[in-house]
Amino acid sequence: MWDYSEKVMDHYRNPRNVGKIDDADAIGNAGSLTCGDQLKIYLKIKDGIVTDAKFQTFGCGSAVASSSILTEMIIGKSVEDVRKITNKDIADELGGLPPEKMHCSVMGYEALEDALKGYVDKDDLNDALDEVNDNKVEEKIVCTCFGVTENLIWEAIKQNGLKTVEEVTNYTKAGGACGKCKSAIQDIIDTYYNKEKKEKDDEVKLSPAQKILKINSIIENRISPELQKDGGDITLVDIDGDRVLVRLRGRCSGCRNSNLTLKSFVESSLREAVDKNIEVIEVN
Repeated sequence: MWDYSEKVMDHYRNPRNVGKIDDADAIGNAGSLTCGDQLKIYLKIKDGIVTDAKFQTFGCGSAVASSSILTEMIIGKSVEDVRKITNKDIADELGGLPPEKMHCSVMGYEALEDALKGYVDKDDLNDALDEVNDNKVEEKIVCTCFGVTENLIWEAIKQNGLKTVEEVTNYTKAGGACGKCKSAIQDIIDTYYNKEKKEKDDEVKLSPAQKILKINSIIENRISPELQKDGGDITLVDIDGDRVLVRLRGRCSGCRNSNLTLKSFVESSLREAVDKNIEVIEVN
């Protein structure tokens, strides 16, 4: 038996804003009856503010609760703020959901995204819809059993830090039926984290000049002040690639543990702040 929060049970037993808005400014759909859960959300928007929201859903108690809390979260907010809501925000607002039911919060996020995808002020609506249709690219379906797209899986991984196929299944249902798409899901996970690692590596990659300036700054502003507390000090002598040549001064110069100071403090500080391959060498 799954453990539900009191808030989930309250919204399941007493769902808010159930129904439809006949003159809705935006309508979004997510899920399908073939996979057991379906959600349709209606938004009324005035002057960029969501003034009303209603939903119709077919699904489990978690789907009802997620849809209900979502309408409460967005009423009164600007469209700009509503666009920032993620499935994690929905689950957190409910006090959490069991891992096997996280796909219900994803369905709410997906329906909201669908509703706002082509929304603009009414004066520009026709032009915007023409532009959306002209640029529309058919999304790749990864899980044919539940109709889950590659983009949805990618967003679920990005928003929730998912790292296993099982976690992706819990959040999106993909891979939860025949299982034939599990290898494709794993490929998406691997691609995401390889891309993320490359972006991080690119961010921290310094030019030779930048590296020299950063090493000098760390020594002057972080390492030297710490050594001075114990009557010691350090001077940067030279930098040769990853080799940083320094001279210890004061008490540090005659200390029997000078090599330990270099390795445990100076070298580790520079490796953490600049480059993990740095080697610190003491010179006279």
